[in-house]
Amino acid sequence: MGNTQMIQRPIGRRITPQRTQFRRRAESAEIGTVTRAQVAVLAQNLPCTGLINGTESHLLVTLINTTPAESFEKSGRPIVFKSNQQLAFEIGRSIGCVSRTLSKLCDGGLLTMQDSGNYKRYPIRNGDGEITDACGIDLRILIARYAELNEFVRQARAEKKAAEAARRRFRGALRNARYALSAAEGLSEESLRRIGARIERLSYIVGIAGKASSRVLRRATALLERLIERLMKLPRRSTEAQETQDMTCPHVENGMHKQITSPHPFDKSNQERRSANAEQLSSPEAGSASKSAFEESLRRSRSESNQPRRVPQAMPALQDVIRAAPALMAYGVASTSWVDLVRSMRLMCSLVGISEDARARAVEQMGEQRAALAVALILEKYDRKEISSPGGYLRAMTDRAAAGELYLARSVFGLVARNSMEVRH
Repeated sequence: MGNTQMIQRPIGRRITPQRTQFRRRAESAEIGTVTRAQVAVLAQNLPCTGLINGTESHLLVTLINTTPAESFEKSGRPIVFKSNQQLAFEIGRSIGCVSRTLSKLCDGGLLTMQDSGNYKRYPIRNGDGEITDACGIDLRILIARYAELNEFVRQARAEKKAAEAARRRFRGALRNARYALSAAEGLSEESLRRIGARIERLSYIVGIAGKASSRVLRRATALLERLIERLMKLPRRSTEAQETQDMTCPHVENGMHKQITSPHPFDKSNQERRSANAEQLSSPEAGSASKSAFEESLRRSRSESNQPRRVPQAMPALQDVIRAAPALMAYGVASTSWVDLVRSMRLMCSLVGISEDARARAVEQMGEQRAALAVALILEKYDRKEISSPGGYLRAMTDRAAAGELYLARSVFGLVARNSMEVRH
């Protein structure tokens, strides 16, 4: 039999490229630019950034306080030579906990370590007593990264302050909205019921204000303030989207835009524009997204649905989408770019009760931009009480898109024409 060669498990401290990079950075630190007190305060504040926890901060502060203040001045070297056993005694933890904590601090770039052959920590001095080399826990990386870490602490404090302000404002807006709802006058019971449902839906979406993000709280607060203005019958604020006199789309988002509507929107439309996929100018009161609410193309057989897809339709300009769906402004979803509209798609789905599965199917079939446009149109129709099953309506639109029978641009310009006629009347 051949000799069996045993591969010994490597012993010693783990060396990674990241730790090696931090060690090089520590060697280039300018000693004397930061005092020991500044570094100690920084170590105490680092837990607020999420980079380290309380135990790691306690150990780091202990290491900093162990070094003399002169070691942070010029010609000094802030290196700690205490053993893990002594450090464990000083912070009230086990030796294994200290070893693991030191490794985490090394991985986070908050200290570096240089080990001797027997893993002892000691300085090497010359004839004059000055330290020429040392094996121990090196804190120079804190001097090299002081400005970077201090900026992390400042940002964390600013974010916390902004989050607290957003929570206070949201709670106040929610309280004011409920009070305004109970004290509103001159509105029908149906309008009060719809506004009350919106307020409670916003409260449900946000959930616990202390756990919600600042972005969600700010958007919810803006929606509540709009509802309060509506209840108090205050004049609507000016919007960036200005109404134009014609429908020829003078503001185009890209050079590939194609004119797909008549420049005379108020003339009697022809048979093609009033096809099954075009938006009707006088839509009847639709109770739900049942068979009678959709076009004939939705009831075609499976064999007809498997026909080759048509050429994708050009996307309308974002300004036309905002004019077609005033509900976007009412719900605070109005956007200045398509990216913002896509990011608001989940919020729009939550407002009208569209499931995540229906949204995911629409994105997979249509793409994010067209799916966001479809949800925006559904939000407008839901606000007009023309549909009562937004989820089913979106699934039907997804099936139409799969068959190449979905014409979102026609719906956009049809809604724009309807809104213009309503304003004239």
